[in-house]
Formats: sequence, C-alpha cells, structure tokens
Amino acid sequence: MSNDLLAAADTAVLTDPKPTAPPPGQMPPSQNVTINLINRLVKKGVLGADEAAELIKQAEEDAANARQEAAAVAVQAAQAVQAAEAPPPASDDTVRVTYIPETVKAQMREQIKQEIMAKARDENWAAPRSMPEWTQRIKVMGDVRVRYEGQRFPSGNDNTGAFPNFNAINTGAPFDVAGTVFSPQLNVDQDRNRFRLRARLGVEADLGDGFTAGFRIGTGESNTPVTQNQSLGAANQGQGGNFSKYAIWLDRGYLKYENSGPSGRYLGVSVGRFDNPFFTVSPMMWQDEIGFDGLALHARYEVAKGFTPFLTAGAFPIFNTDLNFSSNRPDKFNSDDKYLYGGQLGATWKINKNIVAKVGAAYYHFDNVEGRLSNPYVPLTASDAGNTDNLRPSFAQTGNTYMALRNIIPTVDNDFGTSKQFQYFGLATPFHNLALTGKIDFNHFEPVQISLYGEYVKNLAFDRNEINLKAVNNRGDSSNGGSGSFDGGDTAWIVGMKVGNPALEKRWDWNAYLNYRHVESDALIDGFTDSDFGGTLAGTNHEGFTLGGNLSLSPRVWLGLRWMSANEIAGTTYKNDVVQFDVNGKF
Repeated sequence: MSNDLLAAADTAVLTDPKPTAPPPGQMPPSQNVTINLINRLVKKGVLGADEAAELIKQAEEDAANARQEAAAVAVQAAQAVQAAEAPPPASDDTVRVTYIPETVKAQMREQIKQEIMAKARDENWAAPRSMPEWTQRIKVMGDVRVRYEGQRFPSGNDNTGAFPNFNAINTGAPFDVAGTVFSPQLNVDQDRNRFRLRARLGVEADLGDGFTAGFRIGTGESNTPVTQNQSLGAANQGQGGNFSKYAIWLDRGYLKYENSGPSGRYLGVSVGRFDNPFFTVSPMMWQDEIGFDGLALHARYEVAKGFTPFLTAGAFPIFNTDLNFSSNRPDKFNSDDKYLYGGQLGATWKINKNIVAKVGAAYYHFDNVEGRLSNPYVPLTASDAGNTDNLRPSFAQTGNTYMALRNIIPTVDNDFGTSKQFQYFGLATPFHNLALTGKIDFNHFEPVQISLYGEYVKNLAFDRNEINLKAVNNRGDSSNGGSGSFDGGDTAWIVGMKVGNPALEKRWDWNAYLNYRHVESDALIDGFTDSDFGGTLAGTNHEGFTLGGNLSLSPRVWLGLRWMSANEIAGTTYKNDVVQFDVNGKF
C-alpha cells in the first residue's frame, strides 16, 4: 500500500528527472514548469546563472519536502478511508486494492500548488507579468480636449480705434504715440469661428517619506499663463497653418512634501511650478489653467467634528529683471522685480450629512506691478530704453487701466514732442486684493448635488483721483472735448449655481451651471483672469452671465457646452457672445 501511496503523491509535483544538469540557461526543455521558467529568466538576462542555480536547488529541496508531506497526507487519508469503509474480512483468495480517492488527490494538488506559488510571490521569482518596483511609484495622467468656439459681436460696438492692444505694444517695439497710424487694435465687430486643441501629459512620482515630484507638458499657441489652447490651422504666434506642427510647453514642475495624520491633520509644502494652491470657486480672479511659480504652504486641522480650518500662504515671483537690462547701455538700470505674496484663511464645515460649506478670506499683495514714470530722457530710436520699461506687464489681456511709462523730454531732436514719442505702458494702479470666497453643497438628492457659490474681490490700493491724472484708457464721455474723466472701478463679484453629478464618473452623468459676474476695470490684474469670458477683450471691465453643462459618455469621456455673454462696463460700447462646444477625454 505504501508504494502505491508514494507513487500517487509523486504525481502531485513535477520534478526534473535528471540527477545532474548543465548550467542554467543551457538546459533542454524540462517537464518541470519551475525549472523552465528559471531557464527563460536566465536567457532574458533577468537572473544570473549563479542565482538561477541557487533557485533550482531551493525549488528541488522544496519539491522533495512537498513530496514527503504529500505522502504523509496520502497515508493518513487512505487510513481514514479504510477505517470508514471497514470492509468485512476477506477470504484467502481475495485481492485487496488500496487507492486514494480523486477528491483527496485534488485537495493535495491544490494545497501544494498554493504553497509553492505563495513562496514564489514572497520571493518575487515567479511573477513574469509583474512590473519593476519603481514603476509602482509612478503615476501618469493626461487629457485631451477638442473645442469648437464661435465669437459673435452684436451691432453697435465702437470700431473707431477705441480698443488698443496694449499687450501687443508692450511685448513688441514701443509705439510712437505722435505718429499718424493707429496703434495695434483688437477685433470688436467681425465674427470669428475656430477649432482649438488642448493636450496635456503629466507624471507624478512618489519619492517616499512624504515627498513627491511631478511635471506636466502641454500645448499652447504661446507661453501665456492663462490658456493651453492651440487654434488648429492658426498662424498666430508663428505656428500653425498648412498642417504645421505645434509647440509643447513645460506647464508644471514641482517638488512637494505632505504629512497627514489623525483628526484631519495635514501639512503640505510645494516648490517650483504647481497648481493654484488657493481655494477658489470660479476663474474670475484666477484662470483654471494658471500655474503658480514659487513656494506655497498649506495646513489644516479638524478642531471639532466636521469643522476643519485651513491656512494657505505663499510667495511667488511674477517677473525677474534681465541681468543685462538695458542691453544697449554700458551702465545698467536697477532691478524692478515683481512678486505676489498671498495668504488665505478659511474652514470647511460639514453642517450635517447633507450640507457641507467651505469659506475663505484671502489677501493678495502684488508688489511692484504698477507703472512708474521713468527718469526724463530723449529716446532717439525705439530701442532706447527708459529705466522703468520693465514695469510694463510681460503679459496682459484687456480691461486694466494704463499709464505712459516713459518721461520723454521735448527737444529739437523730437521736434519738441511732435515726433519720436516711443512709448510703453504700465498699470495705472497698484493691486492689493481682498478676496472672500464661499461655497455650499446640498447632497440631499444624491447622486445629484446642488451647489451655490460666490466670490467678492476688492482692490484696496485703488485711488480714483490718482488714476484719473494718468489714465490713457477707461475714460468716460469725451464728446465735449478732452479725454473724459476716468470711469473704471475696483470691485469684482460673481454668484452662481451648479446642479447635477459633481464628478462625471459613469455614462450619462451630467451637470449644469449658471453664473453672473461683474468685474470692474481695476479690481483684478487682467493677465491672470478668465481667458474666455469677453471674447477678444477677455480680462476685466465686463459684466454678464455664463450658462453651460456637461454630459458623460463614459467614465473618461464627456461633452461640454457653454454660452457666455459679456458687456463692457467702463469706456465705450462693447458686447460679445461666445459659444463653446467641447469633447473631452482623460486618462
């Protein structure tokens, strides 16, 4: 009986019948799956020959042990079966046959298989489809958006030269204000249609001990801070048209440290270029795609059940003076570096299981962003710089009030101020913004959520009388002669509602939203605000509404549609309607 049992147990484990074998990687195919696997790993260079030999030796020892254990189990099982059946005494000529039931054999095979595979997983030598350890610390994400955009201009807009393109002037050669031609002008009366692409790819790596590194690249017609849209076929900024290739920009690059614990305790520090660290509910002040350069600190702690205060603070360089400014002078000008210092204090309050509120109060101090009149001088050519030229915005949209930066002396060289008046323009006011932000979510109708949100911003540094002395735009009625008095303002606000699925997680999830905003000329820096509302005059100095919605086609693909209608607040007449239809995909 024992010989039969041992023979049955041997069939549960495949062994290599050769007592001696050539070096691993040179052996012929074996009936043993484990040995074949090790040989293939040697051939692929994953294992060295010495390591493979050691593994084969260990596997043979494990198999021998498994055979002994299986034999013991078989003997015990057979004895148990014999005792249960208790056959009657047999006659002398009866032939007795002892066997292992098939159920017992199956149990034996499965037990041995599980033990061997568990050991293989623990020692990480029999998982051919597993990825290297470092790949488990890398996360790749990205998205693609294709958009149709139509801009419509109702009749009545002022197309007589009332909308100079200050960004084009400040990023190019200075404009001769004494000349007889119009400055660069913005389109305010011709409808436009375009298709736009946004594609982004990011990688984030877990460095261990709470540290993370990440970067992201993306499309964009230029390096503007507020949009990554690339107009298809456009020749703007020197790219596109005739199926030309499009540029890719570095959009994010950061290191981050995070430490979290019980009671909602969290501390995070980010350095480099990263997402907006401040709590916001709309793109009114900060466009959704904007990245912050510098350092940010975020902390929160649950002081009572459901009530969690938070603090965010940071310092962010906006502009750094060129080392050689001015390039065509042997003696250089002083630096005019620009910074943003910001802090926000707020709290999240879970009022009950169906109502959650979040509020925040922030102060943003923009340092050295306002214009200043230069030292008196006489530019003989457009390249003769003034010592305050660097105070002009390096990027702007529209809406802010501007002043002339160069203090040009009338002399015989410029026909006593009637020629060669090469001019740049800077912001006519400082910006010290107080921002109040709030949002409340109602989840009584889950999975549908109803959210109400709002934001209020005031520029505390605004001085109407001082701006009126130097403003070159945003002036009122000039029909009685002169340039009219300054007509801008210092306040911005938005209120809105969103209904539907807060996250588009499956097919046919949806949401819809409606908001209304009023953004006066100098409440915000227009270079950082919404780049869509207002059309070609996106920025500040607008009021109007936005209506839109989203519909999910799958967990990672959704459609979006919105309509924005804007009217100018200060200055001459301007109206604009924008329709956008998006197809979005993410991974």
